[in-house]
This record gives sequence, C-alpha cells and structure tokens, in this order.
Amino acid sequence: MADNFKTYLETFAGVNNEELILIGERVTLKTFPKSRFLQQKGDICRFSFFVEKGLLRMYSIDPLGKEHIIQFAPENWFVSDRGSVFFNEPTEYYIDAVEDTTVVVLDELFMNQASEISVAFRKHNERLLHNHIRHLQKRISLLIGAGAEERYRDFVSMYPDVHWRVPQWMVASFLGITPESLSRVRRELARKV
Repeated sequence: MADNFKTYLETFAGVNNEELILIGERVTLKTFPKSRFLQQKGDICRFSFFVEKGLLRMYSIDPLGKEHIIQFAPENWFVSDRGSVFFNEPTEYYIDAVEDTTVVVLDELFMNQASEISVAFRKHNERLLHNHIRHLQKRISLLIGAGAEERYRDFVSMYPDVHWRVPQWMVASFLGITPESLSRVRRELARKV
C-alpha cells in the first residue's frame, strides 16, 4: 500500500493494522505525467483519487473556453466528482495532473467495502464528505461576497504551498479574478508585511 495513503488511513481515519491489510487488497496505485487527464467532461466518474505525490486540479470550461478551477488536490487530498460517481451521470469537470502525480485510485466498491471492514473508516468518510460540503459552501460565500484579498488569504490558508507550485493564472482562476487583480492583491499584501 502507498505510504502516504497508509499513514492517512491510520492517522486520520483510525484504521487499525488488521483492517489495513483487508482494505489494502483493493488499492490501486497509478502515475500520471504532467498534463495527463484522469477525467474529462462527459466521462462517467467511477473513481476517487487520493494524491500520494504530486498535484491535480479539477476544473470546468465555460462556453467561451475559459477555465474555472474548482479544486486543487496536493498530497494527501482526495478529488472526485462525487455527483457523477453517485448518480452515474456524465461529469462536467476535467481532472488533470499539474505535476507528475501518483494517485491511489479508489472505486465505489472500495469505499463500500472499506466502510464495511472499518467502522472508523466509514465515520471518517462521512466526516470527509461533510467537510467537503462545508468548504464548498464557504467557497461559494467567498466568491459571492468577499473581496479578492480575503479570497486569496483563504486560498493560501487552505493550500499553503500550492500557490508556489502553479502558474499565477491558475490561482486567479480558482479565485474567480484576473491574473492582474491577483498581482495587485499580492503587491498590497507584501506592502502590509
């Protein structure tokens, strides 16, 4: 089993050694080079991805061809279109590798079996889902009512090292602002320090 995923299951999901052995039988590790798609619009999303090493992004493309980044997934993060997985509907989102990335590929059967094997995993997975919803709601509130500086501060708090690993236009896309506005925000924050 992948080291980070094993540590994650032990530390955060409370999975014990015996359960780890049973759960580990369903784990698949896969590496994607930079810019490779894990999922494209129109696919039925069948997997969740745990980032063992590297960085993924999930985004949509509007009718004018502009990208809107929904989520970044650095090491120890999960990413998936849960709506597509759960409702078996085509996804609206792309997921691709921003860097060379190794992921643990988890299908729905894995989630169900791991939840049956480990009560702690089931509880953690439910908490993870609710936490994801909480973050999405906060993000919507920030996009609707917060200024660019507040959105940027929240981004840096959520993704402490991602802003150093991606081009400025990707951060701006996530924040819903232009790269020029992001440059302005960074300059203003630098002056305040």
